[in-house]
Amino acid sequence: MSSRFPLLPVTVGLMAASSLATADTGGYQLPPAALQAIVDAPRAPTLSLSPKRNLAAVLATPSLPGISEVAQPELKLAGLRINPRTYSASRFSFYTGLGLLDIDTQKEFKVSGLPAAPRIADLAWSPDQRYLAFSNVVYADAAKGVKESGVELWLLDVQGKAARKLSNQALSGVSGRGFSWMPDSKTLLLHLKPARLGAAPAVNGIPTGPAIQDSLPGGAVKQLRTYPDLLKNAQDAQLFEHYITAQLALLDVTGKQRLVGQPGAYSRATVAPGGKFLLTETIARPYSYIVPASDFGSKIEVRDLAGKVVHVVATLPLEEGLPPGNDAVSPGVRSVSWRVDAPATLVWAEAQDGGDPAKSAEIRDIVYTQAAPFTSKPAVLARLASRYAGIAWGRGDLALLSEAWYKTRAVKQWRIAPDHPADQPGMPGDLVYSGSFEDRYNDPGQPVMRADAAGLPRILISADGTILLDGAGASKDGDRPFIDRLDLVTKKKERLFQSAAPYYENVVAVLDEDGGRFLSTRESPTEQPNFYVRNLKPGATALTPLTHFPHPLPQLKDVQKELIRYKRADGVDLTATLMLPPNYDVKRDGPLPTLMWAYPQEFKTASAASQTRGSPYKFNAVSYSGPAAFLSMGYAVLDNPSFPIVGTGEQEPNDTYLPQLVADAEAAVDEVVRRGVADRDRIAIGGHSYGAFMTGNLLAHTRLFRAGIARSGAYNRTLTPFGFQSEDRPFWQAQAVYQAMSPFNHADKIKDALLLIHGEQDNNSGTFPIQSERMFQAIKGLGGTARLVMLPNESHGYRARESIMHMLYESNNWLEKYVKNAAPRTPAASKEGQ
Repeated sequence: MSSRFPLLPVTVGLMAASSLATADTGGYQLPPAALQAIVDAPRAPTLSLSPKRNLAAVLATPSLPGISEVAQPELKLAGLRINPRTYSASRFSFYTGLGLLDIDTQKEFKVSGLPAAPRIADLAWSPDQRYLAFSNVVYADAAKGVKESGVELWLLDVQGKAARKLSNQALSGVSGRGFSWMPDSKTLLLHLKPARLGAAPAVNGIPTGPAIQDSLPGGAVKQLRTYPDLLKNAQDAQLFEHYITAQLALLDVTGKQRLVGQPGAYSRATVAPGGKFLLTETIARPYSYIVPASDFGSKIEVRDLAGKVVHVVATLPLEEGLPPGNDAVSPGVRSVSWRVDAPATLVWAEAQDGGDPAKSAEIRDIVYTQAAPFTSKPAVLARLASRYAGIAWGRGDLALLSEAWYKTRAVKQWRIAPDHPADQPGMPGDLVYSGSFEDRYNDPGQPVMRADAAGLPRILISADGTILLDGAGASKDGDRPFIDRLDLVTKKKERLFQSAAPYYENVVAVLDEDGGRFLSTRESPTEQPNFYVRNLKPGATALTPLTHFPHPLPQLKDVQKELIRYKRADGVDLTATLMLPPNYDVKRDGPLPTLMWAYPQEFKTASAASQTRGSPYKFNAVSYSGPAAFLSMGYAVLDNPSFPIVGTGEQEPNDTYLPQLVADAEAAVDEVVRRGVADRDRIAIGGHSYGAFMTGNLLAHTRLFRAGIARSGAYNRTLTPFGFQSEDRPFWQAQAVYQAMSPFNHADKIKDALLLIHGEQDNNSGTFPIQSERMFQAIKGLGGTARLVMLPNESHGYRARESIMHMLYESNNWLEKYVKNAAPRTPAASKEGQ
C-alpha cells in the first residue's frame, strides 16, 4: 500500500498539466471577414412618435458597445444589477444622436445643444409635445472635464429644436428611468440620487457572522424559482438599501425644483391623471436571501405633492414563493394602478382563492376601485372566474377588461362601464371576445390606443362609439397585419386595412381620429423595413415614404427565403423559414451544409400547434444573433422550424416531450433532405436558452445532427426544481419528467460535437452558468466531443462587440470542422444512440 503513495503527486501533476494544456487563453478572436461585416453593418435609427402623432424623434442607433463599456463596475443585489458609478441599472441600450422628423412634410431637423458624445438612455415627450425629456449617462473623465459619473436629465425644446441640461443633480436610475412628466406638461417627477446620501457602505470582505435561513414546520407548500443575484449577507443588504434610496422631486422646465418628502426606498412613483396625488411603493425590511427585491415586503401609498401620506393602499409582506402553478398569484392586493380616465381613482385586484389555482373557486379574482379622498368603501368593478389581466381604459362608459387562465390558455375580454361599478355577482360586463391565447388565427387584435391630454394611453373611440383593433393577422399564408373597426354593440367588424403580398406592412400608430391615416413599417424580402404614412382616404396618396434606410448588407440582398410547410409523423402541420445563399441553385449546386435554429413551444391543442407563424414577405434580415449569419459562409439555414410540444386534455405537454421533440426534428430533417438543399451527414442544430436545452436533448437522443451549438442553456432540470418554461409542476410531483428531460442525465449518449457558449454573468432565472459548466464536464469526463466558451461580463444575451465576434468565430470553426467538412457517417454510427 505504501508503495503507491509516491505516485499521487505525479498523477495530480499530470492531471493539472493536461487541464491547462486544453485551456484556450488566446483572447478574443475575429471570425472571417464575411461574418465581421454582419456584426458591423449599419443599424437603422429608431423613431419615437409624439403624442399628437405629427412629429417623431429620430434616434441614432450605435454599433455594438466595446467590452470596456460592458465591463463597467456592477453590483448584483436582490435581483438587480447596478452600476455603482452612475446609480443606475448597469445593463441598458443607448442612442448616440437625436433629431426630429415632421410626419406631414417628411422634413428632418437637426437638434442643437446636445451633450457631447451622448448616451441617451430614456426619453419621454411632454403631453403637449412642447418638450422632449431625455436622460444622458456620463462617466467621470478628468481629461474631458467630467468630474462625476451619473445619469443627467436633459430637455429638448421642440419648437426651438435646442436641447439643454435641465438639472445638475443626478437621477437615480436603479428602479426605473428616473423621470416622468406631470399632466401639466411643465413639470417632471424625478427620482434623484439624494444630495446627502453619502458614500456607499464600505465592504471589507470580512464576514460578521454566518448567513442563516429558517424553514419552520407547518408552512404552506410554495413554488420557488431559482433566482440569480440574490442578497448573500448583511453587507449586501446594506449596499442594496443604499443604492435603492431615492429622493422624489418636482422640477419645472425652468429648472426650479422642490423636493417631495424625504428620501426613501422607492421602487416606483406614478402621478394620478389629475396631477394632485402620487402612488408610491417603497421596499421594506425584512429582506430575503432566496427571492429578489420584487418579492420583498412593501408599502403602497397615496401621497400629496408635498410627500405626505394621505392613504395607505396596502402593506404587503415578504413573499418567499407562491402556490404551485402558472396561475398562482399573491393572496392579497396586487396590480395597483391609477384609472387612466379619472382624476384620482385607484384600481387593483385581489385573489379570492388565496392565489392558489389548485383550490376550487367560482370567483378567482375581484377587481376593486376607489376614488379620492379614499375614505369610502372600495367598489367592486368586476368579479372574474379567472385571473385579472389588465384594463384598456377609454372613458366612463367604456373600458375593456381582460382575464386569462394559463392552464387552459383561455382568455376573455369584457366591456365594462367603470363609472358604474356593480357590486353584485355575475358577469363583469358585456363579453367582447372569448378564446384561446395560443389560437393566433382567431386573435381579434388589441384596441388602438391614443395619448390623452395628460399623456396617458386611452382607447381611441370614434364619434359613433366604434373602436379600432390592431392585429397580427395570422393565417395559413403567414402573418398579415390588419386594422379593423369594431362596433361594440353589434359586434360587427369592418376591415380597414390588411397587409398584402408582396410586402409585409405593420401598423405602428394610427395618426387620425377616424383611422384614415396611420404610420406603418413596410418591407419585402429584399427591402429593409422603412416608415411610411398610409392614407386610406379617397383621392389621397396611398403611401408616402418617411425614411429611406438602405440595405445594411447589400452583399446578401439576394438571399433566398421561403416559408415552407411540412407535416410531423403524427399529422401535426409544421412550418419553417428556409434561407439559402445568394445565387444558389439546388439542381446545379446540390445539397449544402445546413444549420437549423429552433425554440420549442408548448401547446394545449394540436390545431394551435399547427398554425403558420411568420411571413414570407418579411425582410431577409441577416443578424449576428441568429443562424442567418452563416448564409455568408455557404450554409443553408432552416430558421425557427416549428418544434411544438402538445399536451391535450389532462395530459401535460412535457409528459411526452422527448418523443415529440424527436418527431419535430425528424420532420425538419426529412423536409430539407427531400428538397435537396441538405444531406443527412452535414446538418447542425442550435438554439439559445430553451433552444440550447433542446439542442442538448437532440444530441443525446438522436443521431440526426453532426454538431450542436447551445447558447446560454440549462441542462439539468433538478436545478430548477419548482418549474421551468411552462412546466408548473415541481420536481417532486413529476420526477420522471424532470429526469427524462434533462440532457445532463443522458450525457453518455451524446456522440456528436456540442459547442456550449454561456455568459459568465447570466442573470436569467434557471440558466446559471454552472449549467453549461457541469454539462461540459460531464461530456468531457465521458469522453465526448465538446467545447465550453464562457464570455466575460456577458449576461443571458451578449452585448459587447468582442463577445459577438468571438461567438461567431467559435461557431464558424465548429461548423467548419464538424459539419461542412464532415466525412459521411457509417450506417452503424448513424444508428448509434437512437
